[in-house]
Amino acid sequence: MRGGFWQLGQSITRRIAQGDKKSVVRRCFATEAAELKKTALYDFHVANGGKMVPFAGWSMPIQYKDSIMDSTLNCRSNGSLFDVSHMCGLSLKGKDCIPFLEKLVIADVASLAPGTGSLTVFTNEKGGAIDDSVITKVTDDHIYLVVNAGCRDKDLEHIEGHMKAFKAKGGDVSWHIHDERSLIALQGPLAAPVLQHLTKDDLSKFYFGEFKMLDINGVHCYLTRTGYTGEDGFEISIPSERTLELTKAILEKSEGKIRLTGLGARDSLRLEAGLCLYGNDMEQHVTPVEAGLTWAIGKRRRAEGGFLGAEVILKQLETGPSIRRVGIISSGPPPRSRSEITDTEGSALGEVTSGGFSPCLKKNIAMGYVKSGSHKAKTKVNVVVRGKSYEGVITKMPFVPTKYYKPT
Repeated sequence: MRGGFWQLGQSITRRIAQGDKKSVVRRCFATEAAELKKTALYDFHVANGGKMVPFAGWSMPIQYKDSIMDSTLNCRSNGSLFDVSHMCGLSLKGKDCIPFLEKLVIADVASLAPGTGSLTVFTNEKGGAIDDSVITKVTDDHIYLVVNAGCRDKDLEHIEGHMKAFKAKGGDVSWHIHDERSLIALQGPLAAPVLQHLTKDDLSKFYFGEFKMLDINGVHCYLTRTGYTGEDGFEISIPSERTLELTKAILEKSEGKIRLTGLGARDSLRLEAGLCLYGNDMEQHVTPVEAGLTWAIGKRRRAEGGFLGAEVILKQLETGPSIRRVGIISSGPPPRSRSEITDTEGSALGEVTSGGFSPCLKKNIAMGYVKSGSHKAKTKVNVVVRGKSYEGVITKMPFVPTKYYKPT
């Protein structure tokens, strides 16, 4: 889906206020509202003032009674609870699940310690990104991963097609799609202290990127210390029938400081953290090297290849890509997806892929792609918004420092 949730949220808020619900549905590329899937928390969202919009085939909250700006700031200072059950969790099992997965992704899955994970990218034959995903090695014969909601159908078709061919050659791998589970994301400085009230496991020894199965509020959950905001936090996979119970418990233990938060603030938070949104900042024609995800390509994978599009990607590692993802701080109106980026003389350099006003920095921030050579920090550029050029500067990311919980 093109365009960031943040600007989508602003548009939807205005249109809802004006009673223009039909254009809201069109703006979200939905079919009919009756066909939208609902998460286990749908009624809870509505009861708590959630403004529900179509997204990737689901009815999801874009925001609640507070503004997207206030929600963003509260996540940074206290915490947020997001319903991300529209995303697709699945498990790969079998003694060959790791070599199978390594044919499809750039990560060195084999070298992960049990109970740890990493961001990775599913690639196509041309080295382009089919999707990004957080993968976890639960054990040597069990991999747990989560893929994006908007990519679910193509991802599952892609995995299934390669799995059939792999099994036909004698490979031992099977899968299970966790449609029986929901996923909630608890993010912010209060995430760990609040969650600690609900589990006997010591979370102080549980670090960013780690995974464990444990009881939370009396329910067996999959817990990953990760998130999409740049803050410390967790993604919690839970049986759907127990999701509302756990959600209420988390909110109650926070004494009102952790708030239900929608997709609008989730987008402004991830943009401030310099994180890609698939469909905006990564697409099937963009390689992980161009997207600035070179760090996610394992050292062994760089030497051996063996994944789809490896020849293209390894060549780019050797000679450099022709375009690169960059951060930009700009003046004037907030830049939007597809805004042109030029040099100070007006020559085209590339375009914005995500942009908006940063609630935390009180500045316009954006990500986009520019020609290599123009990608270095402090390079002056212009950003064209509604036909007019405004001054900008290439900036290192993240825009807001990340606070992942790592060993000291």
